[in-house]
Amino acid sequence: MAGAHPSLTPAARVAVLEWYAPRARAYAWRRGRPSAYRTLVSELMLQQTQAARVEPLFVAFLRRFPTVRALASASRADVLRAWAGLGYNRRAVALHRTARIVVEQHGGRVPTDPEVLRTLPGVGPHTAAAVASIAGGQPFAAKEVNVRRVVGRVGFGATTASVPAVDATATRWLDRDDPGDWNQALMDLGRAHCRAVPRCDGCPLARWCRARREGVSQRTPARVQGEFEGSMRQVRGRIVDVLRRQPMATPSALAVATDRSRDRVEVALAALERDGVVERVGRSYSLADG
Repeated sequence: MAGAHPSLTPAARVAVLEWYAPRARAYAWRRGRPSAYRTLVSELMLQQTQAARVEPLFVAFLRRFPTVRALASASRADVLRAWAGLGYNRRAVALHRTARIVVEQHGGRVPTDPEVLRTLPGVGPHTAAAVASIAGGQPFAAKEVNVRRVVGRVGFGATTASVPAVDATATRWLDRDDPGDWNQALMDLGRAHCRAVPRCDGCPLARWCRARREGVSQRTPARVQGEFEGSMRQVRGRIVDVLRRQPMATPSALAVATDRSRDRVEVALAALERDGVVERVGRSYSLADG
C-alpha cells in the first residue's frame, strides 16, 4: 500500500462488500429503487445530523413531499415546518430552492450529472457525488469525513496525506460496477468502526489497515465546535420552533417565548431573515412563505 496512491486488494474489496450486504437496506432512503430525489433529500438531511435521527424524519418528509414537484409547489413555511427536528434550517431553504430550480429548469427531474448538481443550492462536492453514484450509477467517489477517515487510515497510516491525495485514492478504490453501494459501504464503515476513536474489532478492513499495523494513534482530532447551549444557533432554533407553532410573533413576544433578551432575538432574526428562513410582516415575523 505504499506510495502516493495506495491500492486496495481484491480480498479487501470483497470483505467490505460482504460486511455491507446485510446493511444495504438498513435505512429508508436505501430501500426500493434508487431515486435522485430521495437521495438528494437524504444527503441534505444527513449533513451534520446522525443517520438514526434522520430516518423517521426522512420518512415523514417524503410522505408529505413524495416528489420534487410536490416539494417545489409547497410554501417555504410548510417545508420549514416539515424540517422540524433536523436543525440547520438553511438546509431546508436550500432544498426548497433546489426543488423549484429542478422543476423550472430541468423538467422536474433531479439531475445526476455532478457538474449540474453543483450549481444547485446547498449541493456541495459530496452531495453531488452521492446523487451521481447512488441514483445515476456514475463512478464518482464520496467526499465526506467518514470515507476520508477510512481511506486515510487504511491507505496512508501514519503518513500525513492531503485531502486531494485521500480523495484521489478514494476514486482509485471506487467500485466501478456499483459505485453507489461502494460509497455507502465506506460511509457506513466510517460511522460504525472507523470513528474519531476507532472500533477496530469487527472492522472488515482491520487486517489491511496500515494505521493499525503501524500502531499509530488512531484518534482523529475532533472538529472544534462552539457550545450549543446559550449560543446564537440555539436562539435561532428556538425562534424557528416558536414560529412553527404560531403564524407570527413580534420580537418582544419571541424574547419571552425563547427566554432570551430582545437584543439577542433581534440579532438572530436578522440572520434568519438573511438566510431566507423568516420574513418580516409589519412589526412581526413569520416563517418565510416564498
